[in-house]
Amino acid sequence: MRTEVITVRTGGSPVVRDITAEAADFVRSEADGLLHVFVPHATAGLAIIETGAGSDDDLLTAIDDLLPAEDKWRHRHGSRGHGRDHVLPAWIPPYATLPVIDGRIALGTWQSICLVDPNGDNPTRQVRFSFIAG
Repeated sequence: MRTEVITVRTGGSPVVRDITAEAADFVRSEADGLLHVFVPHATAGLAIIETGAGSDDDLLTAIDDLLPAEDKWRHRHGSRGHGRDHVLPAWIPPYATLPVIDGRIALGTWQSICLVDPNGDNPTRQVRFSFIAG
């Protein structure tokens, strides 16, 4: 297995950040196998979605609808409503495993690998890429 950690700047507000290019660079010199992407944070996840056509903003809106940033959460440290950020990984997991064929991630035409970070309290995130040869 080959593995590498990258740092992704997410800023101070909720964001869906496309990390497909970084993942593609990681596997470019490989043959066939599996790419595993993991976010070692309790308040972030990974989604395979279309970006650039509004879906990334729609996802953030859906998170706000499903998990509103209110003071109703028992987990109360951090900014207002931060408890909802700790519930997020139950719906948007902190990992994804994707096939790699001849050094290319086998994504669909409009699919991107996205880091989903609703937590503005942490402006940077770590993402671990791991490649397992097939």
